[in-house]
Amino acid sequence: MISCKAFVDMLGKCKINFFTGVPDSLLKNFNAYTTDHISEKNNITAANEGNAIACAAGYYLASGKPGVVFMQNSGLGNCVNPLTSLADREVYSIPMLLIIGWRGEPGIKDEPQHIKQGRVTCGMLDNLEIPWTVLPDSAEETRGVLKTAAQYLAENQSPFALLVRKGTFEPYALQNKNETRYSLNREEAVKLVVSFLSETDVIVSTTGKTSREIYELRESLKQGHSRDFLTVGSMGHASAIALGIALQQPRRNVYCFDGDGALIMHAGGLAVIGKLQPPNFKHIVFNNFAHDSVGGQPTAADVMDIPAIAKASGYQAYFSATTEAEIKEQLEGLQNTAGPGLLEIRVNIGARPDLGRPVTTPEENKQAFMNFLRQT
Repeated sequence: MISCKAFVDMLGKCKINFFTGVPDSLLKNFNAYTTDHISEKNNITAANEGNAIACAAGYYLASGKPGVVFMQNSGLGNCVNPLTSLADREVYSIPMLLIIGWRGEPGIKDEPQHIKQGRVTCGMLDNLEIPWTVLPDSAEETRGVLKTAAQYLAENQSPFALLVRKGTFEPYALQNKNETRYSLNREEAVKLVVSFLSETDVIVSTTGKTSREIYELRESLKQGHSRDFLTVGSMGHASAIALGIALQQPRRNVYCFDGDGALIMHAGGLAVIGKLQPPNFKHIVFNNFAHDSVGGQPTAADVMDIPAIAKASGYQAYFSATTEAEIKEQLEGLQNTAGPGLLEIRVNIGARPDLGRPVTTPEENKQAFMNFLRQT
């Protein structure tokens, strides 16, 4: 394994000192180290991966130096456009070092949503004509790889990618954590909201621990899982999925269980929801100001007024709550007001260490959910 400090120091010797991207579980130690040791203006958690490519391009235009863009390999889909129409050597020719967590690497057990992405990652980079190599797990080999990458960036003025396997970086615990002192954690808040739902209401939940907590709650209540669409991938798209359902099922309340990082990733969706005015759309945002599922790195939610953004986007109801009493009161307001409506629930960061994962496949989840929509 590579020391995170040693790796960042090696990058510095290659005159690479700027970092931007979206945190990933395979990169969480590296991301934690840069969060603690790199100034915020040079270590930017972007809204999405395409946004990070653009930010690194701006850094290069201003400084003349390449930056790092970090991401999970699922994020490649978010940055195909700026990689091909902005950074590519046939357009603006902008160098940057892509550091990509290789989820779903062939031969390595992983969750269903990562298998296809892991299998096609290398082919995607090849099709994008971006040279790549796997980051070694020793400091000596890494030094050579970074020297080669830096030379390529300088000579070709275009992106180069490093694929990071599980266990490449030595453990590093984030020190610069968000301090949250709310009365509930997310799992407690999820349980409270679910208790307010009727038997015909459905949930579309965002990727990560929120969906896992809903799954375990339904298991404990012996309620089955047919009322929940657990969006195990596609970060940031749960609200658009819920919108599509709400418009086609106008007599049914559709709840989107979102997170602050996911909301920020594709925040433009709020304006579309506001424009279409589905009265049965209920948007619950569990805000812990962090990318909780991949290491706890901070999001930009601490400077956002999420209810105000919902209001400005055309939502008809917009609330915020922190305590159990406030949540109950605001849920009643949300249920009794024609939507679209949004309730931000501010919760503490963190989850149970023994939190499980769904044992049903995404295909089984989809089919059960569709059958429920048709039969009720």
